[in-house]
Amino acid sequence: MLLRFNYRSQALGHWVDVSAVIPTNSFSYYDRDQGIREHTGPVPAPDRPVYRPGMKFQTVYLIHGGGDDDSLPIRYTNVERYAERNCVMLVIPDVANSFGVDTAYGKKYATFLGEELPVVVQALFPSSPAREDNFIVGYAMGGNAALGNALYYPHRYCACVDLSGGIGLTPNTETLKQELESEHFKSFPLYLHTFGPACRIDGSRYDLAELIRRGLAEGVDFPALHVVCGSREFIRARVEDDVRQLRALGLAVDYTLAEGYDHDYVMWDEYLRRTLDEYLPLCRCVR
Repeated sequence: MLLRFNYRSQALGHWVDVSAVIPTNSFSYYDRDQGIREHTGPVPAPDRPVYRPGMKFQTVYLIHGGGDDDSLPIRYTNVERYAERNCVMLVIPDVANSFGVDTAYGKKYATFLGEELPVVVQALFPSSPAREDNFIVGYAMGGNAALGNALYYPHRYCACVDLSGGIGLTPNTETLKQELESEHFKSFPLYLHTFGPACRIDGSRYDLAELIRRGLAEGVDFPALHVVCGSREFIRARVEDDVRQLRALGLAVDYTLAEGYDHDYVMWDEYLRRTLDEYLPLCRCVR
């Protein structure tokens, strides 16, 4: 099942598009123990699941890259097929070019992602509310947003996979401050307006290092983290420094260097496949 719905977000203050994939291709509407019935299409195998009231799917929140919208991951990758064979639901929200944060200019995309959207999805669709059944994944800007959201809302997700997320939030607070003051980012006003002036970063909601230190001191159980970067990506040095900083702060992080891959959909299609097939601890069944 592939659908795109639109609802009025209270966190954002406007209507927002969300795409969803629910893996129904292998389900039967009747119990095969009742015997074979006449069909006009393929007959599900005997061991395939049956539709039943109240069934729940594990859910992956997939965050798109900068300049994309909620339709691009489905249009430019085979992630729908990967979700189907792993029996997992996908939720792909349109987060614009927000880096998935509560922005300095007033749009609350972190609140939308971490507080509002899961409530809406779990109320309207067969999405399991259990932490062990929820995951957040993203590529490019969305990889950075996924990582940030996993750290902002650790009670929501069991695991996070960040693909190529090398611009935006970082556990190296000095890096973000330097970027905001650099000549390079003066030609990227949206970045500056998203995070605000460098002098206000320390101790703010964008200071991931302080967030992690405080969380660990309070015994927060952060999600499992897996970071992937292509060997040819222009953001490789930033990503690898982020991994070092996360580990230095006390978080366990799996890191994969994707040899020969660049910052493009060839990379993201392959590593979305690996994310669903290998990296995430999926049960590959309905609850």
